[in-house]
Amino acid sequence: MNEIFDPLNLLLMGLAVFILFRLRSVLGKRTGSERPPFDPYSKPEQTNEQSNGQDNVIPLPNQTDQQPETVAQPAQTGDVVIDKVAPEGSALNSALKQILSVDRSFEPEEFLQGARAAYEMIVMAFADGDKKALKNLLSREVYEGFVTAIEDREKRGEHIESTFVGIDKAEIVEAALKGSTAQVTVKIHSQLISATKDKAGEVVDGDPAKVTEVVDIWTFARDTESRDPNWKLVATESAE
Repeated sequence: MNEIFDPLNLLLMGLAVFILFRLRSVLGKRTGSERPPFDPYSKPEQTNEQSNGQDNVIPLPNQTDQQPETVAQPAQTGDVVIDKVAPEGSALNSALKQILSVDRSFEPEEFLQGARAAYEMIVMAFADGDKKALKNLLSREVYEGFVTAIEDREKRGEHIESTFVGIDKAEIVEAALKGSTAQVTVKIHSQLISATKDKAGEVVDGDPAKVTEVVDIWTFARDTESRDPNWKLVATESAE
């Protein structure tokens, strides 16, 4: 009888009761309302909100609900694009197609965008006397002419104050393929405010308060066999 109350037995009994109590607190008791084991092949149950159509989940559309995909339109050929710029059968149309035949990357609309940008850069660089900027945009002959005009102006102590207002219109009027060199002539209608002043600041040409309509005919060229994609200004003319 005394062996039951042996200190070692009492210690073991106390330890067993403690372990049983911990297991009960961790595992809990079954009440009959537990969720059944998850079955990956069973259909999900609908909740009350889902069955009433009040759930906030937006279902993905099935194939019958999807809109038909937009069919990509085929890209227009270069010939079709050129026909929109110059009347089919015209000399300009023929010349542009000749350029296209040796330079498949040539696109008249993109060329005109570049010509517009080059026109503004050249006009403002000339007014500012920026020879460095002009050198990369002009052929050697045109560059030399621009530099001579700038240096003559500087010798007289004159300077130009110019504001570029914008380009109203730019259109291709001529084109030619001479050997491997493509030439495209553009007629540009622009608006400028320009005045040339002397050393004393007196206006000797132009009007600093007047917007002037300017029409220029510029010819750009590039060697189609060159890796350089840039066009350079090779000739200028003022239209009356």
